[in-house]
Amino acid sequence: MDILEEYEIKAEGELKQFPLLPLRDIVIYPGMVVPLFIGRSTSTAALEAAMSSGRFIFLAAQRNSRTEDPLPEDIYSAGILCQVIQLLRLPNGNVKVLVEGKSRGEIHEFEYNGDYYTVRVSMYAEPAEDPSAEITALMAEACTQFTTYHAETKNSISQDALANIAKITSPDLLVDTIAAQLNPKLEDKQNLLATFSQKERLETLISVIICETEVHQLDQKIKERVKKKMEKNHKEYYLNEQLKIIQSELGKKDDHADEYNELEARIKGRKLPLEAAGKALAELKKLKMMSPLSAEAAVIRNYLDTIVDLPWGVFSRTSRDINFAARVMDEDHYGLDKVKIRILEHLAVQTLVKSPKGPILCLVGPPGVGKTSLARSIARATSRKFVKMSLGGVRDEAEIRGHRRTYIGAMPGKILMNLKKVAVSNPLFLLDEIDKLSSDFRGDPASALLEVLDPEQNSRFCDHFLDMDYDLSKVMFLATANSTHSIPRPLLDRMEIIRLEGYTDTEKMEIARHYLVPKQLKESGLSAKLLRFSDDAIVKLINGS
Repeated sequence: MDILEEYEIKAEGELKQFPLLPLRDIVIYPGMVVPLFIGRSTSTAALEAAMSSGRFIFLAAQRNSRTEDPLPEDIYSAGILCQVIQLLRLPNGNVKVLVEGKSRGEIHEFEYNGDYYTVRVSMYAEPAEDPSAEITALMAEACTQFTTYHAETKNSISQDALANIAKITSPDLLVDTIAAQLNPKLEDKQNLLATFSQKERLETLISVIICETEVHQLDQKIKERVKKKMEKNHKEYYLNEQLKIIQSELGKKDDHADEYNELEARIKGRKLPLEAAGKALAELKKLKMMSPLSAEAAVIRNYLDTIVDLPWGVFSRTSRDINFAARVMDEDHYGLDKVKIRILEHLAVQTLVKSPKGPILCLVGPPGVGKTSLARSIARATSRKFVKMSLGGVRDEAEIRGHRRTYIGAMPGKILMNLKKVAVSNPLFLLDEIDKLSSDFRGDPASALLEVLDPEQNSRFCDHFLDMDYDLSKVMFLATANSTHSIPRPLLDRMEIIRLEGYTDTEKMEIARHYLVPKQLKESGLSAKLLRFSDDAIVKLINGS
């Protein structure tokens, strides 16, 4: 007997009441036999009610599977009337039930009786007339697309079952049968259940099949690429192991093994921070598993060499003698008394607090007044190594922070490269021509310098290549500029400006007598006895005549 006849439900108008069982992440179609595990008390009560009244229960999917106690607005209105075939109570209190989908329907009213929901539904009745030519064409297209899907996915359906599907003459039965074999998103499943127009159902089904086929093809391509890469790596590893055995049998040494052992000894021999040591050993472990000739192995070796060569925790002994600093600057520079006094005050404060923290000195003046040479004198006065980075024309942020290792030819930024060159973590670092910084689509290097010059941040400076924190707090930074107008305001706020004006003719005469002439004589291998400059000659040189 047909389920509609058994319950005397008419396709139009009359509603029938059934217990409601909300479903999570599953949609059932007519003809499907599905096992369900029931644990919620409301669902168990609804099943008990169904068992005592004809074994019929209405199933509808929840909009959100995580909702524990769904309300009417949490449940889709379209669902399916099912018959309970078998019910088994489990020892843990849950229930295992086997249900068979009978007919699609739509919920019109909800009623809660204290234990479970009942719903009043209208059942869908398939049209009695034969399908139109358009519907027949859509059915044929759905069968064709499903055959393609089956060939691509090689699902468990047999060839006989596939042939039987092609013989189905009912549009709704065809959609229900094919939809049961697919695994699309819950929204697509629900849409197929809720659509009552045969034309729209078939069009939706065809779209879902095509989408599922394309997703499967893309998934297979991804899996194939991953498989090939894994096979290649496995092959390289296997051949490398074979090569090691052959070399061992021939009594030959494995040069790469020696190189890796030496690299490991260097890593463990340096006083690296825990983060750096852990990362270096992890990368070394990956390197040992790779082919020494692979491009990635070369990148990792370069990365490990950079970590080991950086001066982690290496500091030179610095001088805090202010009198010595004053003598050095007087020896190297004539005049500039106000400038020297301000520099000595700055050094005195650093001596008292025993830290290079504080505002960054920026020497501002026209070209040729001795800004760079004064910076060298400060380095000599404090017994620090001197390193200079010219910023004129720098447009790329990577010049400061470095490139990430994913880039071909990646390397650290010039901050760390210069520290690697001087091999100490507390040099005097001169940022020359800081007013000539530019910016473009590759980033703003001035913004990157903010982290470098900020005492609160530079103890955790993160270079993109290194990808871990490096302590710059012991570096004494100094900057030079011709003008302050083009320096970005946030950068200018982190610096103390010391202006160097041009020299008078008298000062130029003294500089020439006591500094430039002796220097040039020495560089030319001459002595004062062999060559002397008269005052008139020096004046003419100063005036350019």
